[in-house]
Amino acid sequence: MIHAQAIIDPSARIADGVSIGPFSVIGPDVEIGEHTVIGPHVVISGPTEIGSNNTIYQFTSLGEPPQHLGYKGEPTRLIIGNNNIIRESCTMNRGTIQGHGKTVVGDNNFIMAYSHIAHDCSVGNHTIFANGSSLAGHVEVGDYAILGGFTMVHQFCRIGAHSITGISTVTFKDVPPFLLVSGNTAQPYGLNLKGLKRRDFTNEDIDILKKAYKILYRSGKTVEEAIESLNSLSTNRHLQALIKFISESERGIVR
Repeated sequence: MIHAQAIIDPSARIADGVSIGPFSVIGPDVEIGEHTVIGPHVVISGPTEIGSNNTIYQFTSLGEPPQHLGYKGEPTRLIIGNNNIIRESCTMNRGTIQGHGKTVVGDNNFIMAYSHIAHDCSVGNHTIFANGSSLAGHVEVGDYAILGGFTMVHQFCRIGAHSITGISTVTFKDVPPFLLVSGNTAQPYGLNLKGLKRRDFTNEDIDILKKAYKILYRSGKTVEEAIESLNSLSTNRHLQALIKFISESERGIVR
């Protein structure tokens, strides 16, 4: 299942059932898990770990050095989990010693064509990156987040779980969980209601999050005052996750 015209470094660790297409190049210190399918013209450099059952399309580049002027050849890593779909011409770079030393992509993600995940990013599970979405360094993306096409996320920002961005969104601040944001620069446009219903959030959960949104965005309160009001609203676990995200924000939130 490895094409004769693929170039595989002898030190690469290729598990059973892996398929590698013609003209792909797998470098040293690369590990690829079972039943992963790698198309033609893919370049994977190490140190890189790729899990099982991934599908990686042509012209994708994984594990190249970070685009960071402070990088001096340190052995940082790219780690990709299981069951991901990585479409054409995507790029994912390794970490830096100034950051976490690794870039991490979780499981069951759908990364569409021309997307970029920079050094030291952390991407959760079940996310969708529409075409051309790009993360600068040190960005965190929560589970089930959806980035609209050509979304741009500034370095050190966080994208909260179950949030969604509109096409060509540019954000320089954290996007709280459950929100719909859009624009350059990003502005809030309510909750990601369709996404929440699709993921079996209860009516009670959604009602509480609607109340939280009004407190945070329509009450005229400062963020600190809004957090105080949210803490007295409910012990709902989704609300508590929202409060925790906002309280831990270092860049400030989209508002």
